[in-house]
Amino acid sequence: MKFGKVTPILRVFDEAKTLEFYINFLGFSVDWEHRFEKDLPLYMQVSKDDCVLHLSEHHGDCCPGAAMRIEVEEIDAFQKELQEKQYQNFQPVIQDMSWGSRDMSITDPFGNKLVFTNAIST
Repeated sequence: MKFGKVTPILRVFDEAKTLEFYINFLGFSVDWEHRFEKDLPLYMQVSKDDCVLHLSEHHGDCCPGAAMRIEVEEIDAFQKELQEKQYQNFQPVIQDMSWGSRDMSITDPFGNKLVFTNAIST
């Protein structure tokens, strides 16, 4: 038996804030968008390198307030890139964790927590 990749679905509420945070601030790219009709909720896929996320305005897809860990090879460079953008709602800080990883926690405008990590060094 072999399992495949996991694609988390995060609840979002506002398309403009979603694009500002995930695209303009974090640097993800929009892969595709879907709406059943013009004025119905948005469902979209964004990605950055091997990290793929689904973002949904549909209330039945998931609940706000999810948390996830995303491995980043060069966490210091990513932090610097984000700090240089001077995002008004968040200036990320890296923390050395007692279990051996270096983590940068960022909460999106919808209450979802993204923990960018270099993983646990051995």
